[in-house]
Amino acid sequence: MRARKFVLGFMLCFAAAVCYASDPSIGTWKLNEAKSRIPKGSPKNHTVVYEASGDSVKVTTDCIDAQGQPAHTEWTGKFDDQDYPVSGSANEDARAIKKINDHTFTISLKKDGNEVGSGHIVIAPDGKSRTVTITRTGLDGKRVTSRSVYDKR
Repeated sequence: MRARKFVLGFMLCFAAAVCYASDPSIGTWKLNEAKSRIPKGSPKNHTVVYEASGDSVKVTTDCIDAQGQPAHTEWTGKFDDQDYPVSGSANEDARAIKKINDHTFTISLKKDGNEVGSGHIVIAPDGKSRTVTITRTGLDGKRVTSRSVYDKR
């Protein structure tokens, strides 16, 4: 019985690994500032890492926040358009990401249950770059749009 549970657990982990291995979002993404348009006062994610975490995805960012300070955020959830908590951010406490297809996602950023930003993520057909376009409320209360381009490492 113990061996059967081990084998079943191993098979489930292997199936999840195979599933996520073909997911073009999984990996380490580095900001390409030359191709990006990030307004002053908007957060700037320098490195974003997507990795499998059980049946979810963990997204870790190392960034400069809207106040110009270094920050590290973590989000673990599914691409099912449901809110999952974010740690490490003063500007948002939850994100909802929805998978449209293998290369396109929508994202909603929330603070205290209210949407503070939204946008979309598009991964290039070759899987080597992705563009994240987010519209959010800036420090001055006005809506600003940033376009961040990342190269896969």
